[in-house]
Amino acid sequence: MIGAVLFGITSVLAAFSTSAEMLIVTRALLGIAGATVAPSTLSLIRNMFLDPRQRTVAIGVWISSYSISAAIGPLLGGLLLEFFWWGSVFLVGVPVTVLLLVLGPMLLPEYRDPEARRLDLVSAALSLVAVLAVIYGLKQMAEHGVERLAVLSITAGLIAGAVFVLRQTRLADPLIDLRLFRAPAFSASLAAYTLSIFAAFGAFLFIAQYLQLVLGLSPLEAGLWTMPWPLAFVLGSMFTPALVRRFRPGIVMAVGLALAAVGFVILTQVNVDSGLPVLIAGSMIMSLGLAPVFTLATDIILGTAPPERAGAASAISETGAEFGGALGIAILGSIGTAIYRSRVSDAIPEGVPLEEAETARDTLGGAVDVAAQLPDPIGPALLDAAREAFVQGFVQGFEIGVIVSAVIAAGLAIVVGVLLRDARSGSEDEGELESEKLVIESFPD
Repeated sequence: MIGAVLFGITSVLAAFSTSAEMLIVTRALLGIAGATVAPSTLSLIRNMFLDPRQRTVAIGVWISSYSISAAIGPLLGGLLLEFFWWGSVFLVGVPVTVLLLVLGPMLLPEYRDPEARRLDLVSAALSLVAVLAVIYGLKQMAEHGVERLAVLSITAGLIAGAVFVLRQTRLADPLIDLRLFRAPAFSASLAAYTLSIFAAFGAFLFIAQYLQLVLGLSPLEAGLWTMPWPLAFVLGSMFTPALVRRFRPGIVMAVGLALAAVGFVILTQVNVDSGLPVLIAGSMIMSLGLAPVFTLATDIILGTAPPERAGAASAISETGAEFGGALGIAILGSIGTAIYRSRVSDAIPEGVPLEEAETARDTLGGAVDVAAQLPDPIGPALLDAAREAFVQGFVQGFEIGVIVSAVIAAGLAIVVGVLLRDARSGSEDEGELESEKLVIESFPD
């Protein structure tokens, strides 16, 4: 509830931001607020649905809600941008927040750990520094190559991450309880979830850009064409509980990852002239394959933790998802940026001042701004060259990104099939879940 209040307030602040810096800060606060909600809902699900079969269905519905919002969000956002100013997209969350604040106290049961531990702010700061420093270094490397700042930033992030892990082993009340990782099913499911999100986010980043920047669709049209893959996610999530009643979760996840790899391979055939059919077919097959992975990985992660550790397990699960998504956007998105820079450098026409040329090399947006300030015929020539370089670089970056995603999905299919071959989901006899026994036994009290 506290997170919902903060989310509503920061949504309004973001909508009426008066500078890029203010928007960045309010978006960061939105991230903090949103990060309190997802682990809390998963923790409640773990304690509300004690029947394992019901919990698997509940988690399937929970995953589907993400997919439905992913379908509604771009469509509603595109509709708002057609008729209102950019800030209107942030106000969509305000009525939802109000609804939660009204209905939450009436519908949601509270659950608290009677021996709740204090929050370690130093660990929180270390984890934040580790993630931000690594991602910043990767982005710098994509823009400027392997230089001192990028290497130092990545090194500092890795050191901060190592210190964070070491600190968790020595604290009486760690921010992340590393004992949960003693269960092989927990670790394997978390790795599969994180890397699957990595692959999916990288592909979705390219898909959104392809629809608007390559095909030239309006925000509303792009929103309409993004609906098929979230609906495929919903379909896959809702069928998962039925599948695991007949097959082991490891088998279902492995087959799903293999299917997702096929979808990624289909996406490698997307180019400027291929149109929408290939894109839609590939993204739907990919989504159908990943939906059981997300559902069952989350179910196993929660099922392997005792009830009093449900909040910790769900927080680790969501942290893995967010980290995988951030890395997917940073790494795979940086590939497109690096290719654009290499192509546009050779295409900048003569007569463009050195400083303006450097700005044009950074991003397509920078090239558009510079071209608008230059006289004819240099300005239009620069704009044409930048757009051509972007389209060519984008298509090549898209292909590299989905190839990487396909390799990750195929590799995960093998790993999951081996490591989770004996794991059971909540839809099976929970008493036979060996990994859960291991984790419960690891907690002396």
